[in-house]
Amino acid sequence: MPIKWSALRVAEAMDMAEEFINQAAEPLEQAKLVAVEARKIANLPQYVDQDIARLIWEIERSIGGSQWEPIGRLRATIESVRKSIPDGAVEAERDSARQGNQLALV
Repeated sequence: MPIKWSALRVAEAMDMAEEFINQAAEPLEQAKLVAVEARKIANLPQYVDQDIARLIWEIERSIGGSQWEPIGRLRATIESVRKSIPDGAVEAERDSARQGNQLALV
Protein backbone atom coordinates (compact mmCIF):
# COMPACT_ATOMS: atom_id res chain seq x y z
CA MET A 1 0.00 0.00 0.00
CA PRO A 2 1.64 3.26 -1.06
CA ILE A 3 1.96 6.04 1.48
CA LYS A 4 0.22 9.34 0.75
CA TRP A 5 2.82 11.59 2.33
CA SER A 6 6.29 12.30 1.03
CA ALA A 7 8.84 10.08 2.77
CA LEU A 8 11.55 11.80 0.75
CA ARG A 9 10.59 15.26 2.03
CA VAL A 10 10.51 13.98 5.62
CA ALA A 11 13.95 12.38 5.20
CA GLU A 12 15.36 15.58 3.68
CA ALA A 13 13.86 17.67 6.49
CA MET A 14 15.49 15.40 9.10
CA ASP A 15 18.83 15.71 7.29
CA MET A 16 18.54 19.50 7.43
CA ALA A 17 17.49 19.49 11.10
CA GLU A 18 20.41 17.22 11.99
CA GLU A 19 22.83 19.53 10.19
CA PHE A 20 21.59 22.52 12.20
CA ILE A 21 21.96 20.55 15.43
CA ASN A 22 25.50 19.58 14.46
CA GLN A 23 26.25 23.25 13.76
CA ALA A 24 24.97 24.14 17.24
CA ALA A 25 27.38 21.70 18.89
CA GLU A 26 30.49 23.46 17.54
CA PRO A 27 29.83 26.86 19.20
CA LEU A 28 29.17 25.04 22.46
CA GLU A 29 32.57 23.35 22.17
CA GLN A 30 34.14 26.77 21.59
CA ALA A 31 32.34 28.20 24.62
CA LYS A 32 33.68 25.33 26.69
CA LEU A 33 37.25 26.07 25.58
CA VAL A 34 36.82 29.73 26.52
CA ALA A 35 35.45 28.77 29.93
CA VAL A 36 38.32 26.34 30.55
CA GLU A 37 40.78 29.15 29.79
CA ALA A 38 38.85 31.55 32.03
CA ARG A 39 39.42 29.21 34.98
CA LYS A 40 43.16 29.85 34.54
CA ILE A 41 42.83 33.59 35.20
CA ALA A 42 45.14 34.59 38.04
CA ASN A 43 43.62 35.25 41.46
CA LEU A 44 40.17 34.10 40.37
CA PRO A 45 37.86 33.95 43.40
CA GLN A 46 36.62 30.48 44.23
CA TYR A 47 32.97 31.47 43.87
CA VAL A 48 33.65 32.66 40.28
CA ASP A 49 35.66 29.52 39.53
CA GLN A 50 32.77 27.39 40.77
CA ASP A 51 30.34 29.18 38.45
CA ILE A 52 32.68 28.72 35.49
CA ALA A 53 33.14 25.05 36.39
CA ARG A 54 29.35 24.69 36.45
CA LEU A 55 29.17 26.32 33.01
CA ILE A 56 31.71 23.80 31.69
CA TRP A 57 29.75 20.95 33.24
CA GLU A 58 26.47 22.19 31.70
CA ILE A 59 28.08 22.50 28.26
CA GLU A 60 29.56 19.01 28.52
CA ARG A 61 26.19 17.69 29.62
CA SER A 62 24.47 19.36 26.67
CA ILE A 63 26.80 18.10 23.96
CA GLY A 64 27.75 14.76 25.45
CA GLY A 65 25.81 12.84 22.82
CA SER A 66 23.81 10.67 25.19
CA GLN A 67 20.10 10.36 24.52
CA TRP A 68 19.58 11.94 27.96
CA GLU A 69 21.35 15.19 27.09
CA PRO A 70 19.67 18.02 25.11
CA ILE A 71 21.56 17.62 21.83
CA GLY A 72 21.58 13.86 22.26
CA ARG A 73 17.81 13.90 22.78
CA LEU A 74 17.36 15.96 19.62
CA ARG A 75 19.48 13.52 17.64
CA ALA A 76 17.58 10.56 19.10
CA THR A 77 14.27 12.18 18.12
CA ILE A 78 15.47 12.71 14.55
CA GLU A 79 16.52 9.07 14.41
CA SER A 80 13.07 8.07 15.66
CA VAL A 81 11.45 10.04 12.82
CA ARG A 82 13.76 8.34 10.33
CA LYS A 83 12.86 4.91 11.68
CA SER A 84 9.17 5.71 11.27
CA ILE A 85 9.60 6.08 7.50
CA PRO A 86 8.65 2.75 5.87
CA ASP A 87 11.60 0.76 4.54
CA GLY A 88 12.31 1.57 0.92
CA ALA A 89 9.86 4.50 0.76
CA VAL A 90 12.53 7.16 0.29
CA GLU A 91 14.30 5.18 -2.40
CA ALA A 92 11.04 4.42 -4.19
CA GLU A 93 10.12 8.10 -4.18
CA ARG A 94 13.55 9.07 -5.51
CA ASP A 95 13.25 6.48 -8.30
CA SER A 96 9.79 7.73 -9.15
CA ALA A 97 11.04 11.32 -9.36
CA ARG A 98 13.93 10.28 -11.63
CA GLN A 99 11.59 8.48 -13.98
CA GLY A 100 9.14 11.34 -13.99
CA ASN A 101 5.69 11.32 -12.53
CA GLN A 102 3.40 8.98 -14.37
CA LEU A 103 -0.35 9.23 -14.16
CA ALA A 104 -2.00 6.21 -12.64
CA LEU A 105 -4.89 4.75 -14.61
CA VAL A 106 -7.73 4.04 -12.30
